[in-house]
This record gives sequence, C-alpha cells and structure tokens, in this order.
Amino acid sequence: MKMKDLLPEERPVEKYLSRGATALSNGELLAIILRTGTGEENALELAQRLLLEAGGSLRSLADMDVELLRTLKGIGRKKAACLGASLELGRRFFEEGNTVSRVSVNRPEDVYRAMIPHLRGRDHEECWVLYLNAANYVICKEMESLGGSENTVLDVRRVVKKALDRKAAALILIHNHPSGNPRPGKHDISRTNDLRNALRAFNIDLLDHLIISDGSFFSFGSNGVIQMDQA
Repeated sequence: MKMKDLLPEERPVEKYLSRGATALSNGELLAIILRTGTGEENALELAQRLLLEAGGSLRSLADMDVELLRTLKGIGRKKAACLGASLELGRRFFEEGNTVSRVSVNRPEDVYRAMIPHLRGRDHEECWVLYLNAANYVICKEMESLGGSENTVLDVRRVVKKALDRKAAALILIHNHPSGNPRPGKHDISRTNDLRNALRAFNIDLLDHLIISDGSFFSFGSNGVIQMDQA
C-alpha cells in the first residue's frame, strides 16, 4: 500500500503536523526520516521492518554503523546517512541534558553519571577526557580515541597539548570495558602513569581515571591503584 492510500490521519507527516511528535510511534517517526519506501513497502512499513531488524530497540538501531544499515533491504546510502545522523542528534541531545559542565565534579559517581549515557552498550572501547578548570567545573569533554573490543590507544602528547590549549587545571580520564569487567589491566595502569607524569610537568592534575562498564565502574583514585593528584 502506498502512503497516499492511507487516510490522512494515518500518514506520519500529517499526524505529526496535526498532533505533534509525542503522538507518533517510533516507527512513524522513523518513516518521516526515511521519507520514501521501496517498490514493495511504503515508508511506514519499511520503518517498522527496520525496527524489527533492530529487535524493536532504538538503542540497537543507533549502534548499527552505516555499512551495516546499508546491508538491510530498502536502505541505501542516503537513507543510512539520514538515519545515522538523526539518531546521533538524539544521542547528543540526551548527553547535553546529562552533562556535568554546570556543576563541580567532585566524586567518581558524578563522572559515571555523565558518561554512562554515551558508553552504555558499546561493543568497542572508547577513551574520553574531561578537561576541568581550577574549580573542577568541566570545560569540555572529548572522545580521545576509539578502539576495538579489547583496547584503545591513548596519545599522551596529544592529551597534554589539548589540556594546555584549553587552559585546563585538571583532567579526568575515562574509558569503557565492553567485557563488562571494569577492573584495570596492566596496560591501563601503565598508560595512566604515563599521562599523570606528563601532566605534572605542566602543573596539570590528573584527578582520576574511571573504567566504565554498563552497570558499574572502577575508580583508580578511590581504589588506590595509582596515587592520583588531589582535587
């Protein structure tokens, strides 16, 4: 069935304009993003099938990369790009609402709450840095590197340069463990030592290093793995 064959109140765009976004299902919102269907499906049917491919989960859909999306029937380059961009905007909006930049970061729990929306469900490691001012307010947070399922790379010189450029007084390092075990390995400890020593040469403190898994985290500072600088 073509979209024009649906009753006006059943068409996603008309429904959105007359009743607002909250009245639409996930499938209907996706149909608006997709705009068109295929020769066999209209945009709404294609959107509903796409959700089924993702197990009915928007999070699972957001975690699909562009190449994977393009392998799905009816999703070409443009549709994959539109979907990816829309879902990423939603993720960034959610992160803005959960940022710690308006408050002082004093506890590992503060950092965990700020970062778990971004790192939850990842099947690869990501390394992030929080750049703080002298009052421990977040100047900015940035993803430093993206790795595979087991480790990511930390470029110490680049992090130090960014800290100097941002006039940061302190840093907090964060990365995730997709395995679900947040305890540090030897590589995690050695690179943390390297970063702490490099920052000290410029009177910049490394306040903590958090390793995050979906349901828990490990704080280097709280667990005394490395003698961190004091806030």
